[in-house]
Amino acid sequence: MRKIIVNEFITLDGVIQAPGGPEEDTSGGFKSGGWITSYWDEMLGKILDDFMAKPFDLLLGRKTYEIFAAYWPYVENDIADKFNAANKYVVSKTINKLNWKNSFLIKGNIIDEIRKLKEQDGPELHIYGSSNLVKTLINSNLIDQLNVWTFPVAVGKGKQLFGEGTYAVSLKLVDVKSSLKGVIIAAYEPSGELKTGSVSSENVSEEERERRRKFALE
Repeated sequence: MRKIIVNEFITLDGVIQAPGGPEEDTSGGFKSGGWITSYWDEMLGKILDDFMAKPFDLLLGRKTYEIFAAYWPYVENDIADKFNAANKYVVSKTINKLNWKNSFLIKGNIIDEIRKLKEQDGPELHIYGSSNLVKTLINSNLIDQLNVWTFPVAVGKGKQLFGEGTYAVSLKLVDVKSSLKGVIIAAYEPSGELKTGSVSSENVSEEERERRRKFALE
């Protein structure tokens, strides 16, 4: 059984759009691209190198695939070598032709096809970006680990990792690291349905009851 590992760069306000540069993804009028650059250091590079040290394939949504396919084949470095050599599985209903070598289009029922892909022999399936795909896989309990790199910036708007349409779930922290520049890298595994409770006193005042009634009507 292959594992699906998600690796996301994210701002404090939950945005994952265009971390690497201003022109990476300007959809929706996004003007804050490149927000990781002043925080990237040798330590983060080493963590990413370690993450990519063992064999992997890529599982990508259409927009992230298009960003990667227009960049990595034309760059010469260790990451480019690994991305170019990996099999790329692309989830899209609109792409008809994949020009990046070793790329394969996932057709039909996305969830069924990705389950079949997980059941095959092969290396881990790594996801970067691809927020819509990640949301779909989280809702279908198909993600095995979520690595969240939180950068100490807020950009105000942009594509969110989570948000409307994401099911309520619990996650278990399995590893955490931090850089000297304030980047926190936390690894989570799924931990079942969200468990809720209350920190309120059992003695509820009439004022509190009225507040709850008011909120329920809004």
